[in-house]
Amino acid sequence: MATSPDSPRPSALHASTTSQRGQPKTVTSEALLGADGQLIIEHNGQQYRLRRTRHNKLILTL
Repeated sequence: MATSPDSPRPSALHASTTSQRGQPKTVTSEALLGADGQLIIEHNGQQYRLRRTRHNKLILTL
């Protein structure tokens, strides 16, 4: 798997998502979105786009 300098290392992402049983995982938006500022999430056969807006808000669209 190739990574760019802007993408988190797999070990860094794993460390940030480690949680105790019963607690939700915490991942920074920077780790998910990277320098590109967007991420595609597949759920129930559909693709959703999570992106950071120019006002530094997050928006999820179908």
